[in-house]
Parts: sequence; structure tokens; C-alpha cells
Amino acid sequence: MSFSPDEIARYQRHLSLAGFGPEAQAKLKAGRVLVIGAGGLGCPALLYLAAAGVGKITLVDADVVDVSNLQRQVLYTTADAGQPKAAAAARRLRALNPLIEVCPVEARFSRDNALALVAAHDVVVDGSDNFSTRYLANDACVLADRPLVYGAIHGYEGQASVFNWRGGPTYRCLFPEPPAPGTVPNCAEAGVIGVLPGLIGTVQASEAIKLLTGIGEPLTGRLLLWNALTMTTRTIRFSADPASRSIRELPPADYGTTCAVPAKAATDEIAAAGLRAALAGGPALQLIDVREDWERAQGAIQPSVHAPLGTLETAAAGEVLAAFDPKKPTVVYCAGGMRSLKALGPLRARHGFTSILSLSGGYKGWVKSSS
Repeated sequence: MSFSPDEIARYQRHLSLAGFGPEAQAKLKAGRVLVIGAGGLGCPALLYLAAAGVGKITLVDADVVDVSNLQRQVLYTTADAGQPKAAAAARRLRALNPLIEVCPVEARFSRDNALALVAAHDVVVDGSDNFSTRYLANDACVLADRPLVYGAIHGYEGQASVFNWRGGPTYRCLFPEPPAPGTVPNCAEAGVIGVLPGLIGTVQASEAIKLLTGIGEPLTGRLLLWNALTMTTRTIRFSADPASRSIRELPPADYGTTCAVPAKAATDEIAAAGLRAALAGGPALQLIDVREDWERAQGAIQPSVHAPLGTLETAAAGEVLAAFDPKKPTVVYCAGGMRSLKALGPLRARHGFTSILSLSGGYKGWVKSSS
């Protein structure tokens, strides 16, 4: 494959790199990569894949840019707030490298489009932030026989691997089934240090480039663990499970939805409308805010007392809640409704509350319902 003068000028560091050279660069130029999600992981992966000269990049994301994304999603600027991520990312990538094809898809990666999207590409990079999409991406790659570059982050820790490479282990070899609903932190509230997705997303880009060009040793059969606080890495080896290849169809739409509240928890919740009606009826209802200090500073439902979730097992929370009658109707709230559900346990067991509910949708839902 020949290169234009512009390509030679742009990729000269690759062309002169021992073990890479024109042959590997030509494979990048002919390569097709699907990136699922243009968020924390997708942003750095997309930047480096585009800069490297991958011939066609398709990015799938149905979300819009929010100011809270900018702490880690480095493709976007403040001016992009409110714009579709796929469109904003595509503009940035085309500005970075006009010599490649960038195809934005403003839609969710779903059961309806997964197989067609995966089959049309050589490598799939999973930049999603939920188990449902991860299992869907894995199963689609197994069915279409495409390698999957995996990454995940939480707090200060991240992990990466390569699945389904030349008959190697799949995601289900490592995680056969998703965790039960309600057993993992809420996707929107868990928190992550901003540099971590940059580290893991760049690893994903590196693995995708290796798969396309045939250089190096891919992370197949190995899970890379990265701790940003200690700056230590660890590699865990794992083997293929033949049962992981028994997939005959894609999983149902709600498979792996772990951020959802368990069905039985619905009896422990009250909707924003119900809370408004209860508050309008008089001051008898008690309110407990289990968010962090910085969240409460942005606004609160009043009157309420502040007892962050992490303090509920301590004596400090007992002092805060001492003024409350544990037998009176009480509502606890957080940002999105997950932490408040978790708070019901210690509030009942340790502090004796007998008539307590969680605000469905949390403070965000409360504000949205009033607008």
C-alpha cells in the first residue's frame, strides 16, 4: 500500500520505527475499529487510534456532553456541553487527523445493532461503563469472531485485557455471569480519578494497534490491573473456558443491568411526587441526606439532616440523628437513589428506624420533577 506525501509526513515516526515501519502502518490504514462509548475510556482510545492512522473508526454513543464529563473525557471542551458525544468526538478526531474516516453513530450499542456493527470491523474497543454493554459486546464478538479490547475503571483502579483473540479466552471466561442487581456501586455515583481512564484507555488503544498490525504480544489470557494511587500494576493469567463459546444468540436487552434497583426494593421507595405530597401535609415527615458535603453544598431538600452514608455505622451519625424519632415516617435521599437504598439497612439495624423509605431518583430526580 502506498502513502501520500501527507501520510508520510504525518506518520514518519511510525515509518521509521524498527519492527513497525511501512508494513504495519499500511495495516493500520486498512484497519477498521469500532469503539463502543465515547466517554472516559473511549476518549483517549479514540484520540490515539485516530492519531496513529487507523483507516476507519466508528464510534457509538447515545449520550450528550455534560460539564461533569470534562474532568476525564478529554475529547471535549466546555463549548461542547449539551452536544451529542458522537458528533462532538467526530469533529475533534477529524480535526486531529483529516486523512482517516470517522463514522459517528448517535445511538446506543444495543441488541438491534450490535452484530452488524461488530461484523463490519476488524477490532472492537469496549469503552462502556456498564455490565450490560460489556456482555453484549463480548457475545457479539464471539458470534462474529472479532477480538474485543476490554477496559474498566473504578475509583483509583483499572483493568484491561483482550478477549476472543484467535480462539483465546472471552469475557465470560473471566466473568461468566454479571453481578446481581444492586450489588455494585451506582454507575453515575461511583466516582473515578480523572487520569485513570486516560491510562486504561491508552492501553486499549495500544492493544488495538497491536491486533491490527500483528506486532507485540496482545493481552489475551491476561488481565492487567492498574492502581493509580500506588502506581503499581499486576497481571493475572486466566484460561479459556469452552463453555464461553456456546453462545448462539445475543443476550436479552436487560441482561447484566446491575445499576438497577432490585425489584423487591420498590417497596422501600417513595417517588418525588409522593414526597412532595407528604411534605405538604405538615412537618411530621423526617428527611435524611446521605450525600457527601460537596453534594449537599449544591442544594438540598429542606428541612433535612446530613448524615453521609459512610458515617452511618459510626457514633457521629448517632449524634446527628439523635433529634429524630425513629418511629416517625422518615425519607432518606442521595443523588440518584442507590446510596439511599443502601442506607436503609444501617438506619434500621443500628439506629432503629421502623418507618423509613428511600427517595426514588434521589435529589436529581427531585430537582427534575420540579422543573
